[in-house]
Amino acid sequence: MVYMRHPDFKKRIAVIGAGNGGCAIAGHLAMMGHEVMLYSYSEHEVEKLRVSKTIELTGVISGVGKLHGVTTNIEEAICNAEIIMIVTIANVHGELAKQMSHYLSDGQLVVLNPGRTGGAIEFRVALDSIGFDKKIYLAEAQTLVYACRLEKDAFVNIIGIKERVMLSALPSSDTSFVLKILSSLYDCFIPVENVLVTSLENIGAIFHPCVVLFNAATIERGTQFYFYRDMTPRVAEFIEEFDKERIDVGKVYGIELMPVKEWISYSYDNIKGDTLLERMKNNPAYFNIKAPGSIESRQLLEDIPTGLVPIFELGKLKNVDMPLFQSVIRICSTLLGKDFITEGRTLKKMGISSISDIFRLIM
Repeated sequence: MVYMRHPDFKKRIAVIGAGNGGCAIAGHLAMMGHEVMLYSYSEHEVEKLRVSKTIELTGVISGVGKLHGVTTNIEEAICNAEIIMIVTIANVHGELAKQMSHYLSDGQLVVLNPGRTGGAIEFRVALDSIGFDKKIYLAEAQTLVYACRLEKDAFVNIIGIKERVMLSALPSSDTSFVLKILSSLYDCFIPVENVLVTSLENIGAIFHPCVVLFNAATIERGTQFYFYRDMTPRVAEFIEEFDKERIDVGKVYGIELMPVKEWISYSYDNIKGDTLLERMKNNPAYFNIKAPGSIESRQLLEDIPTGLVPIFELGKLKNVDMPLFQSVIRICSTLLGKDFITEGRTLKKMGISSISDIFRLIM
């Protein structure tokens, strides 16, 4: 799936975010021979990496990536980069755009890994709000390339790699150019029509909140279980019903979205099973992924405000009936003492007040 080291392909890459995905991307790209600078806002998160400048990968990818540098200075991270891979929680995309705006330069490529729902739009609107006028290339992936876990400092278990990941640039007219650049890193990216497709194909927002919500008491008791492998038939059936509302949103925007059951077989090869439940249980990339240790986890705190909320708002704009989305958002808001509807990635925050605004932004 991934290109191996070749001198002609060597790129200067900044990876923004040193969590599970950030360390996986940084370690693997460094292992392939690219010049990688890893950034985190947290000194504690990278203090040991500053010394060794290495990330060890195990699992379906095995090896050691030697980093060019590790920093908590955003200017140092991105000033010389050709490609900037953002691998933070989606909640910070807008603020991160403003921080980076002072140091971005013409011709740089910024990729959100992933954008969740509306990430690239929020990033671009944030830049526009402060008068940013340089020509950068901006794109978002529909999901993270890797299923991975940071087991300990500088040690990442790559549990699985997706064979196909949808990607679009913003504006969509830049997608071909962006894919040409990214082909020196990955061959899994599949172009789609625009970022409305990558945004509405946010499958994590469908899986994650439902599993956590229906296992909230188990998680709070501290009883460990496997997030996908321990899926039950009724919860899997609920997820498919829940997902139908996302499919309906796609239809009113002229997009034929991929149901969750099909997406698993699209993203990963050789997945056996006729039902969503069977495919979840039979996916090697999902097999050993454990549930979060707290309900205050990114599966709710990220996937609801930057996933369910913008999908729900896009549906409301076109008068789509979404009772399950509304219920899950409200229940989880109450459960966590949040107001995800107002705090989340609303259309207003994305600069959208009408349907015409959407297509003006993405095309």
